[in-house]
Amino acid sequence: MKQFDGRVAAITGAGSGIGRALAIDLAGRGAHLAVSDVDEVGLADTVSQCEGRGVKVTSQLVDVADRAAVEAWADQVVADHGRVNLIFNNAGVALTANVDTMSYEDLEWLMGINFWGVVHGTKAFLPHLKEAGEGHVVNLSSVFGLLSIPTQSAYNAAKFGVRGFTDALRIELDATDCGVSATTIHPGGIRTNIVRNARLDPTAGGLPEDREAAAREFDRIARTTPEKAARQILLAVQRNRRRALVGADAKVLDLVSRLPAGLYQRALARGVQRRP
Repeated sequence: MKQFDGRVAAITGAGSGIGRALAIDLAGRGAHLAVSDVDEVGLADTVSQCEGRGVKVTSQLVDVADRAAVEAWADQVVADHGRVNLIFNNAGVALTANVDTMSYEDLEWLMGINFWGVVHGTKAFLPHLKEAGEGHVVNLSSVFGLLSIPTQSAYNAAKFGVRGFTDALRIELDATDCGVSATTIHPGGIRTNIVRNARLDPTAGGLPEDREAAAREFDRIARTTPEKAARQILLAVQRNRRRALVGADAKVLDLVSRLPAGLYQRALARGVQRRP
């Protein structure tokens, strides 16, 4: 898919961050939009920023962890737009917790959105993409889908899962030559509200004293804007890449992930031991 003009793109988690930036960028390129989120106010703001550009924009409150809701939304997108060509499974949340103290409730909450949300979106939209004859599945993993980090076991599990799931899907699509492709996206630190909306376990250690302090620290180290991330993601679609690393830090961590596992894992363990 070299151009987006006249195509129909569905985006989850479009109420802020990368999802909103993708919507605005695609609208500027002439793509019609179907956007969803659980944040009604944020979603409405995204819609208002995309309207007036000569494209059709529809929106729906959707919890991606709810399979039936995602399937109903996919059908509604086709009913509203006549077809759909792209699905960006972007919705995601964060959880910082050690394995031994992490609650099952928090783990299931994160996996429901970060992993099952991607699965639901892929399976709900894939038949419609094939029917359109031209389509692309874009699934958001993370640099934490490349290497493991202490206190991020749940996030790692979900993002490694997205990577494996999408890689396998891409091979299947290549084998069938159906006009649909798939790309896994591995963003590094992107300046979004993910930390402000995260669940933080205070027993994990090494955390700032409050959520806002954690968010400020994240903003300090997150060098890539959502707008820049969106441009890199869309370029990856145009070039039909299997994987795309977003941000300079993602490229560095990709290289680290290729080192012997014991080497970088021992270094991380020593870092944890030195925490106050």
